[in-house]
Amino acid sequence: MNILITNDDGIYSPGIAALAQIALGFGTVRIVAPDVEQSSMGHAITHSRPLTYKKSPITFEGIEAFRVNGTPADCVALGLHMYPDTQVVLSGINMGPNLGNSMWHSGTLAAAKQAVLLGVKGIALSTPVGKTEPDFSILKPFVEQCLEMLFETSESALYNVNFPQHPTQIKWTRQSVSLYDGTVIPGEDPMGRKNFWISVKALEQAEEYSDRWAMEHNYVSITPLRLDLTDEVRLKEKIGS
Repeated sequence: MNILITNDDGIYSPGIAALAQIALGFGTVRIVAPDVEQSSMGHAITHSRPLTYKKSPITFEGIEAFRVNGTPADCVALGLHMYPDTQVVLSGINMGPNLGNSMWHSGTLAAAKQAVLLGVKGIALSTPVGKTEPDFSILKPFVEQCLEMLFETSESALYNVNFPQHPTQIKWTRQSVSLYDGTVIPGEDPMGRKNFWISVKALEQAEEYSDRWAMEHNYVSITPLRLDLTDEVRLKEKIGS
């Protein structure tokens, strides 16, 4: 199997190194990732300037790796151009979860979506991060099991996978649709000028069997997604009215 790996944390992230080593057990791995962090970049595509790539400044044993002056979605587009024999794109392991409504602005998930748009299976993988880096040795057997499950099918499907810090088992879940957890926190810089931070706030209790619910119970969450955002129920109502 030919696997392309990217992320939104940048080429230096320990998450991409951990995922690359695990993925080597499944086939040939190539890395094409942003040269700087691109978290919460969403599905931005660079069109006002050319993209360039350079060899990664850090070595991934047994893997060709390149850094790109672009977004996660750019990296997938360029990576699939460079490696047209790619069969699956893995994005991550992101340093921070991508659950519920955060999917809308996740650069990690956007990279997997870009793969599916171009006809290749896309899998986004994320895990929470605290004051220290995640213990990828704990996550490794669960990452391997998830990849085995998701590699079984050949269609260009889209999956969002989240790993708690101490997983116990794997659950198929749906996206949580609780109210958006974004909030704006005002502040000021040392010169007294106003600034603002986009942050998150606590949400109501997660819906049972949703991705947030799974993570709260130390379950690995696998959510199958689709690109078609059509509200079928409302469309049917409008057509029938």
